[in-house]
Amino acid sequence: MPKGANQKLKLYRLAQIMLEKTDDEHMITMPEIKAELALYGVTADRKSLYDDLATLEDLGIEVLGEKVGHNYYYHVAGKHFEIAELKLLVDAIQSSKFITAKKSGELIKKLTAMASKYEAEQLKRQVTVQGRVKTMNESIYYFVDDVHRAIASNRQIQFEYMKWNLAKRMEPRKATPYVVSPWAMTWADENYYLIAYDEEADCIKHFRVDKMKSITVLEDKRIGRDRFKEFDLAQYSKMNFDMFGGDPTQVRLAFRDDFVGVLLDRFGRDIHILPSTEPDWSETDVTVALSDHFYGWLFGLGTNVKIVSPKTVARKMKEQLRKAEEMYQ
Repeated sequence: MPKGANQKLKLYRLAQIMLEKTDDEHMITMPEIKAELALYGVTADRKSLYDDLATLEDLGIEVLGEKVGHNYYYHVAGKHFEIAELKLLVDAIQSSKFITAKKSGELIKKLTAMASKYEAEQLKRQVTVQGRVKTMNESIYYFVDDVHRAIASNRQIQFEYMKWNLAKRMEPRKATPYVVSPWAMTWADENYYLIAYDEEADCIKHFRVDKMKSITVLEDKRIGRDRFKEFDLAQYSKMNFDMFGGDPTQVRLAFRDDFVGVLLDRFGRDIHILPSTEPDWSETDVTVALSDHFYGWLFGLGTNVKIVSPKTVARKMKEQLRKAEEMYQ
């Protein structure tokens, strides 16, 4: 029996049809498969299609057949991503400030290609995030790739670190580029950060990736390995508010019992909760980086959380409140 037309493309088109047209909720019959293949100019008999469906399973595409009434229906099962997982990824991309609007669209388009046409409709979601400001740095993908390449090859990097001016343009923070040893990347407070050792300052620093420009991977080997080994990235993220650094200080905070969730969300579930002398209040000891952002966080909690000790930190909070009051006199 002569072979049908376009046989070299048959298996590829069959895989395309099964992935795009079927899922756990949508199935297709053998005559419908043949009709879909015909749209691509591919002809096939029923027997060869049974063999091809078995071959797809060998290629990692599991096709299940189910008898409904007098007909058999086929669909792809066990895809790489469940629809719930794809929805989660789409939501994360759309709500991410670090990814530009253009790149968000490109990534989501690629994700929808991994779903059937029915599932793709469910991925056309709009995540509303109040006050969301997307980054305008279209080169950020390549910067991240450069940093990872430097880490993998054990090299230092050089870059300009930018800031906004009143003309709404980015300008370098200093006249000369930064030269650092990159050790890790982290996501915190809705931004992507480089964690690196700065030899000039002899300390571990963090840099917002979307404010980095003109990254160059140098030939010099990284330094600061011992300093980074001492560095606790998880603790660092909890200690720094909005990644603004300051002197690490252990602070005792008192809080209303119904605000325990706020403390757990900020500092983690491993904090030790102690009874307070005041009814319906508790206390805990946490290590924080003393910065204006820490005091601002406290201010936002109103009269529900207060500093117990050290007294110097409590006095600093009172001073911050006094200065704020003077601004509105």
